[in-house]
Amino acid sequence: MKAAKVKAQGEEGLRQSMSWLHTWAGLIFGWVLFAMFLTGSLAFFRPEITQWMQPEIEAKPVPAVQAVEIGQRYLSEHASDAKRWFITPPTDREPLIQMLYQVPKPKPGERGFVRVKLDPATGQAVTGRETRGGEFFYRFHFELETAFPWGRWLASIAGMFMLVAIISGIITHKKIFTDFFTFRPGKGGQRAWMDGHNVLSVLGLPFHLMITFSGLVLFMIMLMPAGIHAVYESSRQYTDDVFKQFKVTPPLNQPAPLVRLAPLVEQAQQHWQGRVGRVTVNNPGDAGATVTLVRDAADGVSYGRLAPYMRFNGVTGELQESEDDLSATVKTAGVITGLHLGLFAAPLLRWFYFLVSLAGTAMVGTGLVLWIAKRRQKARPGDAREAFSLRLVDGLNAGTIAGVVFGVAAFFLVNRLLPADMPGRQVWEVRAFFSAWALSLVYAFLFQRRKWQDLLAVAAASLALVPVVNAFTTSRHLGVSLPQGDWVMAGFDLTCLASALLFAWMARKAARVRKAPVKVRAKAVAQPRAAQPAVQTVSAQAAEPEAPRAPNPVVYEPRGDTP
Repeated sequence: MKAAKVKAQGEEGLRQSMSWLHTWAGLIFGWVLFAMFLTGSLAFFRPEITQWMQPEIEAKPVPAVQAVEIGQRYLSEHASDAKRWFITPPTDREPLIQMLYQVPKPKPGERGFVRVKLDPATGQAVTGRETRGGEFFYRFHFELETAFPWGRWLASIAGMFMLVAIISGIITHKKIFTDFFTFRPGKGGQRAWMDGHNVLSVLGLPFHLMITFSGLVLFMIMLMPAGIHAVYESSRQYTDDVFKQFKVTPPLNQPAPLVRLAPLVEQAQQHWQGRVGRVTVNNPGDAGATVTLVRDAADGVSYGRLAPYMRFNGVTGELQESEDDLSATVKTAGVITGLHLGLFAAPLLRWFYFLVSLAGTAMVGTGLVLWIAKRRQKARPGDAREAFSLRLVDGLNAGTIAGVVFGVAAFFLVNRLLPADMPGRQVWEVRAFFSAWALSLVYAFLFQRRKWQDLLAVAAASLALVPVVNAFTTSRHLGVSLPQGDWVMAGFDLTCLASALLFAWMARKAARVRKAPVKVRAKAVAQPRAAQPAVQTVSAQAAEPEAPRAPNPVVYEPRGDTP
């Protein structure tokens, strides 16, 4: 017979304290984190989402040398007096030539930058319907559609809480890897949600740690500026020193013709044995003009923010400076941020990013529901404040988990339903997203007993409608995109249908829970503890105050259709 294992002093106390920290760190920002994780997952397909939301634009990419030559010709004709030019050659994911130029004297209230997209085949500007596209999800992921810098601060604080929740969760679950292989959905209630939460957490644990920590590193300059202020006199000086490819060179105010950019692009690509990702021209038409070529971020993991660059004299074409070999510290920071952005990921790896990130979204969602499941089992009969907190959290859970998904679907639907030439339509896309989310929250608090069932069903129906509405409003529907091998359009529609099936299944499960018997605590006030009646099982309708019940029962927060 084995002797009982003696626990080290303080071991149980540490795990219990970590359990408390894990619970509240995950709950306080849980709803914000759910929205951040979901939109961040969608942002991995940012260019593809934008293509779907502008179905009238069809283009095929051309080599970077040809694209830059087309871009230079256009800018020389339409933006010869601009301070800076930015030319981004097309790729398989973004087939248009993307350009940005800075006007010398912007009008009051304008930022001073003009964005243009060219068709590589014709060299003409492309004017598709106005839309935020995938850029909305990318920006919302770290700015929460809030004014700078408050949205970034809120997202950073939420990320810190997420990192604390992950680490404390690892410490709390001493059998975390054993629990990964334990999934008992048939048990229902707290046990099923705990198993699901454990599986989703361990499934992508390295990814969740990486994506959370690297997200904080991306905002390192904002979060920990003390070291920068101690060394540099200004943030501009720091940026010019670390991000040399973004350096703004001053003009000489002497007219001079700009060198041809295409040969410089060809020279850089031969040197790198890779692709040029961006061409920046400072002071075009001036004797002090410079041309900076930056390597494509997709060529390396660490190139997300610190890619190699080459800077040329804009008049003679002479190489002025370049940077290929970075220090170990800079490479480490580049790898950390590059892993978060995922720009290097090939299609298969990009789908892996997407699916594991969705598992992180589900991890946050199951954690929120698990909080309710645990508290209901421990709820004290007759405690009004505890009943209110349970209703509040449960309403926020349903209104956010189903509501954000409904908002995403509404964002896509409005893109198709509004007139294509309607001015300011991108604003209404964003309004549709937040309106759907807000309506879901209101519904969740007005209809406590059936909120999950109805809101999940609405999310499923709205997602299923996306490819249907697309078929009625465009010519690039599944009947056309599948035979043509147009996997951007077809993949988007098929993903919406698969998501609709998932949420329809969840809505059906919620409906079954609502109709299933519930346990109601009851006690006789005048009887001793031994004579108290046992917990009785009654139907959900019998839990209503007006329904028949045991003598002097105390019914606490109703479960409704909470899974």
